[in-house]
Amino acid sequence: MTDQEILDTLSRTLGDLLADDSIALQMTTRRSDVPGWDSFSYINFIAAVEMELGIRFGVADVESFENVGAIVRRIQALKSAPK
Repeated sequence: MTDQEILDTLSRTLGDLLADDSIALQMTTRRSDVPGWDSFSYINFIAAVEMELGIRFGVADVESFENVGAIVRRIQALKSAPK
C-alpha cells in the first residue's frame, strides 16, 4: 500500500467513526486538529484500523503516535515485516 492509500483508509475509517465524510487526514494531522477526535474515539479508531488492515499495534506505539504520519509509517513497517 502507498502512503496515500493508507491515508485514504484512515480518513474513511475515522470519518465513519465520527460520522463526518469530510475528514481528509494528512501526514501532519494531529488528533487535536480534528473536531471530536478525543481519546475514546482514538482507541476505537486504532482498533478499527487494526481490524481493517489485519495488523496489530503495540501499546507503546498507540501511546506514542504524534500525528497521522507516525501511524502511516508504523503501518508500512508492520505490513512489510516478515510473517
